Amino acid sequence: MEDLLEEPIMNNLESIKGLGPKTLQCLNNLGINNIDDLVNYYPYRHDIIVLNDIKTAVDKQNVVIECIVDSVPLTRRFRANMTSLTFRAMSNKKMIAVVIFNRAFLKTHIKPGSVVTVIGKYDALKNTVIASDIKFEKLVSGSVESIYHLTSGLTSKQLKKYIAEVLPKYDNYTDYIPDYLNQKYNFISKKDAVNMIHLPKNEEEVKKALIKLKYEELFEFMFKINYLKEINKESKAGYIRNIDPEEVNSFIRELPFELTTDQDKAVLEIYKDMTSSRRMNRMLQGDVGSGKTIISVIAAYINYLSKHQTALMAPTEVLAYQHYETIKNILANTKIRVDLLVGSMKKKEKDEVVEKLKSGKIDFIIGTHALLSENVVFKKLGLVITDEQHRFGVNQRANLKNKGLLPDTLYMSATPIPRTFALTIYGDMDISNIKTKPKGRKEIKTLIKNENELNEVYEMMMNEIENKHQVYIVSPLIEESEGAVDLTTVNEIKRNIDLYFKGKVKSAIMHGKLSKADKDKIMDEFKKGKIDILISTTVIEVGIDVKNATMMVIYNANMFGLATLHQLRGRVGRNEFESKCVLIGEEDNPRLKVLSESNDGFYITEKDYEMRGEGDLFGVKQSGDMEFKIANLHQDMKILLQARDDSKEFLDNNIKNNFANYQEYAKIVKEIMNLD
Repeated sequence: MEDLLEEPIMNNLESIKGLGPKTLQCLNNLGINNIDDLVNYYPYRHDIIVLNDIKTAVDKQNVVIECIVDSVPLTRRFRANMTSLTFRAMSNKKMIAVVIFNRAFLKTHIKPGSVVTVIGKYDALKNTVIASDIKFEKLVSGSVESIYHLTSGLTSKQLKKYIAEVLPKYDNYTDYIPDYLNQKYNFISKKDAVNMIHLPKNEEEVKKALIKLKYEELFEFMFKINYLKEINKESKAGYIRNIDPEEVNSFIRELPFELTTDQDKAVLEIYKDMTSSRRMNRMLQGDVGSGKTIISVIAAYINYLSKHQTALMAPTEVLAYQHYETIKNILANTKIRVDLLVGSMKKKEKDEVVEKLKSGKIDFIIGTHALLSENVVFKKLGLVITDEQHRFGVNQRANLKNKGLLPDTLYMSATPIPRTFALTIYGDMDISNIKTKPKGRKEIKTLIKNENELNEVYEMMMNEIENKHQVYIVSPLIEESEGAVDLTTVNEIKRNIDLYFKGKVKSAIMHGKLSKADKDKIMDEFKKGKIDILISTTVIEVGIDVKNATMMVIYNANMFGLATLHQLRGRVGRNEFESKCVLIGEEDNPRLKVLSESNDGFYITEKDYEMRGEGDLFGVKQSGDMEFKIANLHQDMKILLQARDDSKEFLDNNIKNNFANYQEYAKIVKEIMNLD
């Protein structure tokens, strides 16, 4: 480790002493691929250590106690993936039992006479601490414990050891806050902030590190947003389309359904945008099932009439295929040539599509990130549509737009955004909101049931099936895993369903680990009515439309965010039939109550925004703009608003000299403009 990081090659994780191939893979699974990633892998929370006296502890109290191990630990396996480890310990001259689940590997570290710190809940009746964690170092009251997201095979102690080993010699820091703002707000240095976020001496250091790193992250983010706004201002000139409105109205009249008032308004706004001399830059916000797709198709039709190509980019292949099938059917009686481009297609198929795009033989292309490939060239791109736009990064959205000279842009989102936030992030865009549901759609009835009422839920399922309808069941897990033993898995649900219905219904399982071919087969059978009950993970959250499905059952509903629950609920109610959503969870859960009281996605998102203390606004595991290392858009709105104003001022003062004094921002600009 003497020369760690002195040469670029030493940025490799393999240079860390004692880090083997298995641990390296664990780090890679967390997105940590080099020393830079390791240093910038921040804790998601900090716990202030307060040691308790077991003699004064009361029943069900959360405790942190220091104790001496008094017995050899015993392990027991009592379920397929469930183990317990038990030992006696002495704390302040009082003997207690300690139990920890699914930590059998700790047995070799727990030896009689050794001092350990036990963190858990005290059971006074059994004189037992049910431990959530066991530390093998002495903890001091008032000290701060950094808590990280981990993966199977990697312990907190290991991760902290690697970080502590690297930090003293690491010096590859880039501070994205301009010097004058660092001085204005009296921020600590980037190096100090990173060291304090990992190894804080006290709560005050945590606060200093958080304010610095959160502001920096949000400043950089808002700079990108503000720069794109500036570009849009400078390039407002667009294609002038002389389109007869009657041609558009004629297409709309041929649709097999009538547009809602909100849809009509959105179409008119888009038509005016696309026939004006300025480039369209519009956000189409719509609740689940509000009919955003047809609006995008009408926009593509307007674009087609002006002899331009349209590109629609979706975040997943599942959603891209869904759009492709839906749009192809809508446009079946027109001359518009629709095609698909996704990463999983064979090279020959992709090459053919790319060639047809270049020659102008495709009018409307639907795809994923594959559309961003360098070899994808359009003959005359006139309209870019980005679906679930928050799942794409700033650069990705800009890169697709840059494949045309003056294309109009239409962004779609099924996640309604609170007004303050929308104006902050998308203030340069015109926004169309679709709140009304298509005619004939009925409100989805939402019920909360606990696990003791499952037989009642099964009866409701049977009733739907007997009426020739189908049922979705969603669970957060495929199989039991460490730390989630109390959650119901899709496999367990399948066994219970088969046992209860005794072969009277056909059920199937679908999840993300299945091959595309297997998922396609299952979904095809479900769409054709060959499967009565589809048991799935959240892979069905977006993109899967089965109009005959009238019931959604969500197990462990309290594990999901409101936005996700609302998206899942939106998989049913896409027909004229009465539909229902059953949430299996705690009846007094405030988030579930909100969902049971309203079908309004805008209202639900506002409530989610008020209530959520962790996670980003758009749900978990997103890969686009809204995934931050340390900032939280709910908690840090004040910082976001300040960063927005500061970044705008910084941009205005430096854009003319191309950020000559700020090379890090010159680089960001190049990335956005796809010049690297």
